[in-house]
Amino acid sequence: MSNHSNNNYPRLHNAMWPGLVGKGSPGAEPFIDLDTMLDLTAKAEVDGIRFEGVDLFLFDPHVNIDSSDEDLRRLADKIAARGFVVGSVVAPIWPPTGGGSAMGGAEERKKFVEQVRKGCRVAAKLKALGVRPYGVVRIDSACGPADWLRDPEANTRRIAQTFREAADVADGFGERLAAEGEICWGGMHSGREMVKLLELTNRPKTVGFQADMAHTLLYMLGYNAPDDALLPPDWDWSDEKKLDAALKALTSALRPWTIDFHVAQNDGTVKGSGTHDKTGHHCLPNDPNGKLRIMHHAGYWLHGEDGRLTKAFRHICWDGCMFPNEVMMKQQTWNDILSALIAVRDAHGWREIDGAETRLVQAVEPVGIARTAIPVVKKAARPARKIAKPATKKAARKPARKAPKVKSKKAPKKPARKAKRFAAKKPARAKAKMSAKKGKRR
Repeated sequence: MSNHSNNNYPRLHNAMWPGLVGKGSPGAEPFIDLDTMLDLTAKAEVDGIRFEGVDLFLFDPHVNIDSSDEDLRRLADKIAARGFVVGSVVAPIWPPTGGGSAMGGAEERKKFVEQVRKGCRVAAKLKALGVRPYGVVRIDSACGPADWLRDPEANTRRIAQTFREAADVADGFGERLAAEGEICWGGMHSGREMVKLLELTNRPKTVGFQADMAHTLLYMLGYNAPDDALLPPDWDWSDEKKLDAALKALTSALRPWTIDFHVAQNDGTVKGSGTHDKTGHHCLPNDPNGKLRIMHHAGYWLHGEDGRLTKAFRHICWDGCMFPNEVMMKQQTWNDILSALIAVRDAHGWREIDGAETRLVQAVEPVGIARTAIPVVKKAARPARKIAKPATKKAARKPARKAPKVKSKKAPKKPARKAKRFAAKKPARAKAKMSAKKGKRR
C-alpha cells in the first residue's frame, strides 16, 4: 500500500527530446529513436503509478515537422497504444533545423515564423486526433547571447516583433507559445531580460514562459548575465534560506507568465554536447551534487503569491537533456525520474472528478500581469502599480457606523480608510534583488 496522495493533476509526462538534443552530430553520441524512448517511459513504474504522457520534439528522426496527416495518425496510434497522450511539442525554429534567428533579417525571421506555423499545425492535428488534450508549442529566440549583445535593445525589440508574428499564427490554430528561458538563448538568457522580452511581446493570452528548474537556477547564478544574478558567485550552497529567497524573487516575476513547467535537477554548472550550446546541466534527481530540493522548490512555481495552486498548466514534464546514452538506457533512471515527479504532484497537485481531464484549459490572461510588482527587476522607467484588494463579503455585511453628533449642521467626513494592497512580498534581503543594469557576457 502506497502513501501517495489521491492527486491526479498535474499529469506526469516524460520528454522525448533527450534522445535527440546534443546527439547525432559528429563527435556526439548517436540519437535514441522515439520507439525506444517511448518504451523506456512506458516501463517505468513506482508504487503502481506510471507516466501518463509524453512531450515531443518535432524533428527527425523522432517526428518530421512536415509529417502528412497519415503520418500523424500513425504517430497518434503509436503513442495511444502505450497508454499515453501528448502534451507540449517543440517547434524546430533554429537555423540548423530549417528555422532562423528571431532577431535576424527578414528572411531568417520568416523561416522562424514558418516553423512555428508547421509546429502549430502538428500540435492542432494531434489534438484533433484525440491524443493531445493539453499543452503548448515551445519556442525560443534561436540566437545566442553573444550576437544579442551587439545591440541589446534593438535585438530584443526585433525578437518581440517576431514573437508577435508567431503569436498571430498560433492564434489561428488555437495554440499557445511558451518561450523557454535558458541562458543559451539571446534576449532570454537572464530573468530580467526574459521578463522584459515577454512584456515587449505583450501577448499574454498567447505567448508565455516555459520554466525549467535546471535553467532557472542558472538565472539566479547569473551565468551569461552576472549583473542580473540573485546570488553571489561565492555563496554557500548550504544557506537554504538565501536560495529560497532568490527563487521566491525570480518566481514572483516569471510565475504569472508561466504556462509550461519542467521538473529538473541541476548541480549549478553548465554543459554542452554536440551542436548544443552550454546551458543548465541536467542531473538525475538523486544526484548527490544536485543543488535543488526538487519537491520543495517546484512549489514556488506551482503556487501563487497567495499560497494557492495556480493550476496554470495541466501537466508537468521531466527534462533530462544531454544525459549520457548509457544512463538513459537504464530502466532505473526512468523509475527514479518518475518518483521525483510523483513527489511533486503529491505535494503540489490536485484532484479532479472523473472525466474532468477531457475539458481543455482555455487560454486566460494572467491576472494583473502588466501591473504586478516585479521584485527581480528595478523598473526605473515605470514604477510598478499595486492592485487594490477587493472588499470581502464579511466586511460588506458589517452595518455602517453612525456619524458622530456635532453642533454643525453637516457631519464631518470620516477619514478614508487605507485600502489593503496586493503586492508580492519582497525578499528579506536586498541582495536577493536582480540588478537593473544591462546583462553582460561573462
